[in-house]
Parts: sequence; structure tokens; C-alpha cells
Amino acid sequence: MSAVTAATDQSFAAAVLQSEQLVLVDYWADWCAPCRQLAPVVEALAVEYGDRAKFVKVDAQNNTLVPATYNVANLPTVQLFRRGQIVASLSGQVTRAKLRQMLDQEL
Repeated sequence: MSAVTAATDQSFAAAVLQSEQLVLVDYWADWCAPCRQLAPVVEALAVEYGDRAKFVKVDAQNNTLVPATYNVANLPTVQLFRRGQIVASLSGQVTRAKLRQMLDQEL
């Protein structure tokens, strides 16, 4: 079972915006090679951070409303939400070190 939850346009509010936890959202598409490279990194971090943060992925190709709402122009994009607000964002070549730094700053 994956430690990363998949969210859709319909489930995003419940999964991310209403969460009491810090939430990392990974926007991806199956045609995006950097997204496929990032996926196992996000999965490993989800296991590593356990209950300290929630990890969610959004397929930006099949769910276009949420990425448009949060100005996701490039893939991959990773956004960190706290109490329904974006507190950090990275896009393009996202490394494990950058993700850890972003998470650790907010935890």
C-alpha cells in the first residue's frame, strides 16, 4: 500500500485543504519523465516522515481544476499546505534534499 494518497479535483478539499496536518502535494502526469523520477522520492519521504506530514499526489492531466486554481504551470510541482494555505512551493527539478529542507522548515 502506498504512503501517498491520490487526490482528484473532487477529493482535494477533504484530502488537503481540510487537513489538520502539514500536506505535501505532488502534481504530476504520466507523460512527464521528471515526475516519474520524483514519484519514488515522494513515496520514500512519505514513509520517512510518517505521521508528521501527509503526502498527496494529483494527476494534473486528468484533474485540471486544482492545478489551475493553484497556478501550477510546470510539472512536476510540489506545494506544501498548512491549514488550507500554500506555505511553500517548488517546481521543475525537485530533489530529495530540497523537499526535505522545505518540509523541515515547516514542521
